[in-house]
Amino acid sequence: MKINYGQGLLLKGVPVIFNNKGAEIIIGDNCTIKSSFLSNLVGLYSRTIIVTRRSGAYIKIGNNVGISGATIYARKGITIGDNTAIGGNVKILDNDFHPIEFEERNKLLNDKNGGNSDMVPAKEIHIGRNCFIGCNAIILKGTILGDGCVVGAGAVVAGKFDDNSVIVGNPAIMIKTLNEK
Repeated sequence: MKINYGQGLLLKGVPVIFNNKGAEIIIGDNCTIKSSFLSNLVGLYSRTIIVTRRSGAYIKIGNNVGISGATIYARKGITIGDNTAIGGNVKILDNDFHPIEFEERNKLLNDKNGGNSDMVPAKEIHIGRNCFIGCNAIILKGTILGDGCVVGAGAVVAGKFDDNSVIVGNPAIMIKTLNEK
């Protein structure tokens, strides 16, 4: 249940980090994780939470990444590229937490052994380098954000977005492409 982290990790407040046996959490160099109420004046609802839920799951956070009161929860895998900023209260969730069909959900809830976790839909998330994810955004399973993407505050994001996309709304759509420099 070891957490691998690089040099210069800055914790403002105490995050909740749980790495399941057989899973992997890697945090790159010079990352900042904010978890105290006043560490980000957008108003954090909770501490940053980083969790791998099952063996084989992974969370890989690149270098120079900033995270503020976000929840990053992996049953399969989440990759966050270098120089990405994750705004206050963002949720990055590679799974649905429960089956969609009520019969399967009831089986899972009534199983005394914890249920068959394969019933829970999950798909890896990849967030590129130099991205910005605005406060209260939700990044759903299977999302792929290219390098340089900007996600607007409160967006609910699912799908694949090319480099330098500006993504807003619920459901989120690409409204423009930023000029490359």
